[in-house]
Amino acid sequence: MNLKLQLPRATMLAMLLMGTALVTNAQKARPKLPKKAIAQQKKTQQATAEDKFVAELLSKMTLDEKVGQLSQYVGGSLLTGPKSGALSDSLMARGMVGSILNVGGVANLRQLQDKNMRLSRLKIPLLFAFDVIHGYKTIFPTPLAESCSWDLDLMYRTAKAAAIEASASGIHWTFAPMVDLARDPRWGRIVEGAGEDPFLGCKVAEARVKGFQWNLGKPNSVLACAKHFAAYGAPQAGRDYASVDLAPSTLAEMYLPPYKACIDAGVQTFMSAFNDVNGEPASGSHWLLTQLLRDQWKFKGFVVSDWNAVVQLKTQGVTADDKGAAIMALNAGLDMDMVDGLYNEHIAEAVKKGLVSEATVNASVERILRQKYRLGLFDDAYAFLDEAREQQTVKSAELMALAREAATKSMVLLKNKDALLPLSKNIKRIAVVGPLADNRAEVLGSWKARGEDADVITVVQGLRNKLGAATEVVYVRGCDFLDTKTNEFVQARQAAANADVVIAVVGEKALMSGESRSRAFLSLPGLQQQLIDTLKTAGKPLVTVLMNGRPLTLGHVNEQTDALLEAWFPGTQCGNAVADVLFGDVNPSGKLTVSFPYAEGQIPNHYNYRRSGRPGDMEQTSTVRHIDLKNKNLFPFGYGLSYTSFAYGAVECASRFDANGHLKVAVNVTNTGERDGEETVQLYVADKVASMVRPVKELKGFKKVPIKRGETLRVEFDLQVRDLGFYTNSMKYVVEPGEFEIMVGPNSEELKTKTVVWEK
Repeated sequence: MNLKLQLPRATMLAMLLMGTALVTNAQKARPKLPKKAIAQQKKTQQATAEDKFVAELLSKMTLDEKVGQLSQYVGGSLLTGPKSGALSDSLMARGMVGSILNVGGVANLRQLQDKNMRLSRLKIPLLFAFDVIHGYKTIFPTPLAESCSWDLDLMYRTAKAAAIEASASGIHWTFAPMVDLARDPRWGRIVEGAGEDPFLGCKVAEARVKGFQWNLGKPNSVLACAKHFAAYGAPQAGRDYASVDLAPSTLAEMYLPPYKACIDAGVQTFMSAFNDVNGEPASGSHWLLTQLLRDQWKFKGFVVSDWNAVVQLKTQGVTADDKGAAIMALNAGLDMDMVDGLYNEHIAEAVKKGLVSEATVNASVERILRQKYRLGLFDDAYAFLDEAREQQTVKSAELMALAREAATKSMVLLKNKDALLPLSKNIKRIAVVGPLADNRAEVLGSWKARGEDADVITVVQGLRNKLGAATEVVYVRGCDFLDTKTNEFVQARQAAANADVVIAVVGEKALMSGESRSRAFLSLPGLQQQLIDTLKTAGKPLVTVLMNGRPLTLGHVNEQTDALLEAWFPGTQCGNAVADVLFGDVNPSGKLTVSFPYAEGQIPNHYNYRRSGRPGDMEQTSTVRHIDLKNKNLFPFGYGLSYTSFAYGAVECASRFDANGHLKVAVNVTNTGERDGEETVQLYVADKVASMVRPVKELKGFKKVPIKRGETLRVEFDLQVRDLGFYTNSMKYVVEPGEFEIMVGPNSEELKTKTVVWEK
């Protein structure tokens, strides 16, 4: 977080006097404060007003009303977890509701706010929250998909657009971004994050926080929420909610940085995780929520639990009853209890018995009141509830255009045999086959907020929009996702045999990835692989379009298909975006942010694994390997093809870091193909000798650059000594001198290398 320092009063006065003496007409002159000083002055005045308001309001509140501000309830039928504590008029009348989640739309939220303002004594406005993960009504690609664009400006713009649309429907607060590092594709919630790399994860986290909070304090922006704190993306065997067991160095180096990046970006809220970290439940961890988050990282906002996470402390076996769970969570530093109602039930009594101090309650209440103040809700509880703005904003043409752009930039071309793609628009007949080819319900992906199936453009529809009546688009579903019926196979093959090209659209159902959607087997569900085998026998060019929320094991599919496009879950503009890429109106530029294994037995298969004393590439048989599979991913981290080609020159840099700890790294990249394109140039570093075993390589920079055909572009990076460091098992960050490999290339495997030295 950028901090602006206020000038001392004496210094300010001296500056003013000096400025006055230098003007010719001192009597009439009005010295102007520097813009930064004026901004700081206003900020100080606002802070003073906020401090006074919050203190006065807090002094008027009863203990029950204070605890009520710490309690969040679900306000509608949309449940994102087990049913729990119920919202009631009685709770509102007693001032015991601080926030409501999962209700959207101005009319609905106005009714709730009206009821609260009418019934409650102090009329403290409700805070309305919603899971706006990748759009509200206009649904953008899922976060994992969007991360594959490597386009930070795009991710900022889609988060900003989602904030504008959601706030127009009355929402104050989104439970996003999810910044959990995920290195196990079996974990279903990998779909919500930015993949397997912490450096990229930090950059994406920053972009999305700043996008959601782009105009914080105005009714066209929302509070962001960094989740799930901490290490939720590392459960045993990829099973959601399972225990997390990590070395302190791994926790500090890999899993914690994206959360800290959110704080540096100004995030106002955090959400605690369901899991334990090394035996200590995250939602009851004083070390995580207070010592690390507040004392060390200086986070000033408030922390909300995940759904029922407080009551689940009892199930985790660290407390015997509900009361103990509530006490443990609040004392740990968890400010707001989501939906289970335990704070309202037990905290007031706990204060009276001395089990929780009222100062602890006051501190949590103050954090929440400050956010309501900063949103302007105490000036106008209905500031976000404007029906006219809602009608004008939701699903606007501008939002739909951005959704289409985001979808095209998120797609990753994995295979393109004999340059089959892009397809010619002069094709006479296309067979489109698969359970996702004409499907509106599944292509939005998980956490689709209030997105509506009726707004979705399917692939079949998108192709017809693109090609018009001159091309016949024949659709056959072929099979469903999970049933064992093959009765449509004959029809599908016949359509393929009669077509000039076949497009198979296959993948997962939306809720095969997401929360509580871990999978042990990562092949295409049901009979989809057999369907592709059947289509292959028709002997026609075969394009496979994948829609899924995680990496899949695609070895056989890759062998059978001529072109393979990873479209992920593209969102509302699905079909138009797929057509844009398949027919070359958009040159694909996405690159994977998570590795695709050949088989589940390779997991964990992330690119930045630690060195071994017997690496898998040794000639001896006793090495780190599987005897039945090579130590290689089907598609590595950072991989993605284009309709053009790029050639990389040698890595150019000095042999040593300079005296200021900087190293300029450059590479010439040439577009050697026939089309303009975009290339994501990636910089990796490897520490050759260190006091701890280090990864074989680590991403330390990237630049996505447009390069015209025939053009050579010089891409430069500024590598700094601090980028070379690592965390010890005492969670201390160290930078050790020595030799380092500097690697630059188009993905984590195809790299040009140079060795450099850093000396203290």
